Amino acid sequence: MKTVEELEARLAEPSQALIDDLAAMEGDILILGVGGKMGPSLARLAANAVRQGGLSKQIIGVSRFSNAQARQELEAAGVKTIACDLLNDEELQRLPDARNVIYMAGNKFGTTGREYFTWAMNAYLPGRVAEKYKHSRIVVFSSGNVYPFSPVGSGGVNESVAPEPIGEYAQSCLGRERVFEYFAHQNQTPMTIYRLNYAIDMRYGVLLELAKAIQEGREIDVTMGYANVIWQGDANEMALRCLNHCGTPPAILNVTGPETMSIRWAAGELAKRLGKEALLTGTESDTALLNNASRSHQLFGYPRVSLLQLIDWTAEWVQAGGHTWNKPTHFQERKGKF
Repeated sequence: MKTVEELEARLAEPSQALIDDLAAMEGDILILGVGGKMGPSLARLAANAVRQGGLSKQIIGVSRFSNAQARQELEAAGVKTIACDLLNDEELQRLPDARNVIYMAGNKFGTTGREYFTWAMNAYLPGRVAEKYKHSRIVVFSSGNVYPFSPVGSGGVNESVAPEPIGEYAQSCLGRERVFEYFAHQNQTPMTIYRLNYAIDMRYGVLLELAKAIQEGREIDVTMGYANVIWQGDANEMALRCLNHCGTPPAILNVTGPETMSIRWAAGELAKRLGKEALLTGTESDTALLNNASRSHQLFGYPRVSLLQLIDWTAEWVQAGGHTWNKPTHFQERKGKF
């Protein structure tokens, strides 16, 4: 893959399992916060699955849509779009009802200095949405940041581990979960809490950050020496399929790749492909932010795209000068400052 068009087409390829799951699910799918990093590709994936399955189901994407082109591209892909400021309650209440809701709205970067906005987006808004869609199934995007760091040899934390969020962003993510959980109990709304670490798209992600540092001759700090990654197409597919696994109280599901990826190893693999040297600094800590996603793999199978394939694609993308987004993951952060 060397062009955005090729990337978008690959991200939007549905599996037969996804088509079958959507066919077994009644009602339209409403995606709140569709304008973020993952939203457009998730919406196109859902639209393609509906089209290929011959399903009578509508995919509706809701966002402020400050980028008119992004909205036009979604419409062209078969997604109905609605412009809405979700924090404006009058606009929120005018949104159509939907049997299935994917909640992707939230704020992470720029939290420091605007903590109030992050808490409004991540913890206040969920209550308004949960009340509005109390008769729907809801998949709530969350983050592995709600978990404590774990020993690098532990295999990561599973869903039974109690949250211990570090920093206000992670704390507000737990706030989002708890507010949705309250309304799930109050209204008997079936939900899935979808805890994701770290999605990979050629335009952003942990591997891209490593590859760009190598290409530009910058040092890579390996103090946060390990991470989990998953192809964004696989993460999107699992999110949509989670609609068939919602429960009350909410089901909780970790979503990421199966490997505990060494940053030192990944940098070395990328450096070989780029024909450069990886300039590493620091010493790996004994702990890292690591999720064990074996339960999601049991439900949905292993990700279709392997880690080595992601490394190959990332190196090719960087060598070709592919388009990138200025949306760093800050995976190296150990104090929760975003």
